[in-house]
Amino acid sequence: MLTTNQTFQGTVASVTSSFLFAFMFLFGLFMMPLSGTQVASWRVLMMLLSLVLLVSLTKQWQHVFDYLKTLKTPKDWLLFLLPTPILGGQIWLFMWGPVNGYGLDVTLGYFLLPLIMIVVGRFFYHEHMSILQWVAALSAAIGVGYDIFQYGSISWVTLFACLGYPPYYLLRRKLAVPPVTGLLSDLTLLAPVVLIMLYVSGGFSMAMQTSKFWYLLPLLGAFSALAMSLSMVASSKLPVSLFGALSYLEPMLLFVFSITILGQSLHEGGSLFMYGMITLALIFMILESSLGYVTRRRDNRLHGYNEPQVVGFPPRRRLIDRRINGVLTAHRFRRIRKYQSKIDKMQRKIERLDVK
Repeated sequence: MLTTNQTFQGTVASVTSSFLFAFMFLFGLFMMPLSGTQVASWRVLMMLLSLVLLVSLTKQWQHVFDYLKTLKTPKDWLLFLLPTPILGGQIWLFMWGPVNGYGLDVTLGYFLLPLIMIVVGRFFYHEHMSILQWVAALSAAIGVGYDIFQYGSISWVTLFACLGYPPYYLLRRKLAVPPVTGLLSDLTLLAPVVLIMLYVSGGFSMAMQTSKFWYLLPLLGAFSALAMSLSMVASSKLPVSLFGALSYLEPMLLFVFSITILGQSLHEGGSLFMYGMITLALIFMILESSLGYVTRRRDNRLHGYNEPQVVGFPPRRRLIDRRINGVLTAHRFRRIRKYQSKIDKMQRKIERLDVK
């Protein structure tokens, strides 16, 4: 049952996760004189180490290997590997932007990302959009269109931040890749690249010579793992609508940090009109999620059951994917054929002995 205690725990986990991700947005400031690219490279390595520890502690390696066995054709492997450079670019931008004067541009991209995902879901998967979602998307489009008309362009950083993740999620969804398996494979494939970058740029020697990095780098990995774990906990405890509404907290924190700590001016990221329209769009989205949560909770009370929760990975009671079930069925079929062949050979030998 979805109890009040579960909702409270999920809310605390989601809010804490948003604060941790927002704090990592500023982590590059503490890691100077490392460049943003070097910090992003170290983050990939520390995230990989933390994720390996997390998967080992939760004993989920079998789920990872079971899924990888389902990738049989070159096309499957191509679709599985294509999202990796997209994620690498997003990690780099998240760490590089704040220390290079693009904090607001990155923040604006993350404000637009949920709206872009809604539109992608509507046109690629024919998902239903409510009136408030249409109004929110239209408001954001008017704000961005105004800046393009007024200034002739919009920051490439903003476009990269908001348009990078949709193809990543589309490709991952096409193969039904579990989140932990996808992230683990991405970080593993990125590791050789970032190792070469750190070696060429002197990131290793700089980290070894400066004592503060001896605790900052493990903290970077620990915060990444903790934020990721808390996000998974929140997704398993909260209803879909409430989890979606709380997801807007992170870009709001990034916006506040960019103005107060990074010392950027609002005009550096765009016009006040664009920020106003995007803020209006976010209000519509939060209102839509809140109304959906209240309405479904009322209806579920009347019908005597609780709202379904977001399914976390991996479920404890069953394998999560039909592709895995198909592989297991094929494996059993091959073993049955193998044993049947042995039985047939034994029967033929017995028949020959009977004839003699």
